[in-house]
Amino acid sequence: MLFHRSFCRKIPRRFSSVTVTKTETRLESLRQQLKDEDSSLHDFAIAKRASSKILPKPSWLKAVPATSENYKTLHKTVRDLGLATVCEEARCPNIGECWGGSDDGTATATIMIMGDTCTRGCSFCSVKTSRAPPPIDPDEPHRVAEAIKKWGLDYVVLTSVDRDDLEDQGALHFRKVITRLKELIPDLLVEALTPDFQGNQDLIHLVATAGLDVYAHNIETVERLTPRVRDRRAGYQQTLNVLEFVKTINTDCLTKTSIMLGLGETNDEIRRTLHDLREIDVDVVTFGQYLQPTRRHLKVKEYVTPEKFDEWRIEAEAMGFKYVASGPLVRSSYKAGEFFLKNLLNEKKNHRGGNNQHEPSVASL
Repeated sequence: MLFHRSFCRKIPRRFSSVTVTKTETRLESLRQQLKDEDSSLHDFAIAKRASSKILPKPSWLKAVPATSENYKTLHKTVRDLGLATVCEEARCPNIGECWGGSDDGTATATIMIMGDTCTRGCSFCSVKTSRAPPPIDPDEPHRVAEAIKKWGLDYVVLTSVDRDDLEDQGALHFRKVITRLKELIPDLLVEALTPDFQGNQDLIHLVATAGLDVYAHNIETVERLTPRVRDRRAGYQQTLNVLEFVKTINTDCLTKTSIMLGLGETNDEIRRTLHDLREIDVDVVTFGQYLQPTRRHLKVKEYVTPEKFDEWRIEAEAMGFKYVASGPLVRSSYKAGEFFLKNLLNEKKNHRGGNNQHEPSVASL
C-alpha cells in the first residue's frame, strides 16, 4: 500500500511537469508567431479602417449659406402651408442659392408633392421610404399654387416621391397640381421631375399633357451601375422609354434628365449614356457630383473636378443637347429657372441674328 500511495503521488507530478512544459513551449511558439505577424495584422487593420472612411470633400464643394431674406420667406411659407420640398428632404447643398435667387431675381424652388415618403429605396437618396406611405392630401394642388403665387416665382420645379402603392401611382394628382398652377399663374414656367410610373404610358400621358413646360425624368447613372444605384423597380431602359414616349405625345415641351458623377462610372460609359439620350432626342442634360447624404448610403468613389465637369458640358453640347448644366454642385433642378431662361434668351438672340426657325416663346415652351 505504501508503494502504491507513493507511486500515485509521483505519477501526477510527472505528468503535470510534462503538461506544463508542453504548454509553455506551445505558448512561446504562438507568441513568436504573433510577433512575426504583428506588422501584417497592423497593416490589415489600417487598411480596413481606411476603406470604411468617407472621402474628404475637396475645396470646390462649397455652397452658398442659407441666410438670405428670400430664403427665409420661402422657408416660412413651406412651413406655414405644410409643404414638402426635395431641397430639404434630399439635403440639397444648394438650397441657399436656389431659394435665395440671384442678381436678376430668379429664384427656383422644387416642391415635392404626394408626401415626403417614397415607396422605393434608391441607394443614393435620403428621402424616407415605406411600403405604405400616408394618403395623398387632396387639397395639395390648391396649397402648392397658393404658395408659388405668394413667392412670386417665375419658374417652379415639381417633383414627387414614387407612389407604387396607388393604383395610378399618383399620376392624376400630379396632373391636378400642374393644371391648378397654370390656371392661377398662366405665365409660370413649370418643370415636372417625375417618377417612371413603372413605364405605364397611360399614366405618363396624364402628366405629359397637363400643360407643363419641361418634362424631366432622371437616368441618374450609367447602365452598368443602375442596379446598384437605383431601386430594383427602376431601370436604365425604362427611363429611356419614358423620355422617348413623352416626345411622341408633347412636342412642345422640353425633355430633361440628370446624371450623377463620382459613383465609379467610366468616361466611355458616360459617353454611351449621352449617346443613348440623344438617340431619343432628349433636350437638356445636367451633370452633378454625387454626394453621400449619410453613412448608410453609397460611398463617393471620386470627386470630379470642376474642369472635368466643364469638359463634359462642352462634349454634350457638341452632341446636340439644347442646354447642358454641368458642375460639382449642379443638381437636376439646381437653379433650373435661371439656366432655362438664359438658354431661352440665347435662342432668341440667335433667331434675331438670322435664324429662320420659329422663335420659341415662353408660353409655348
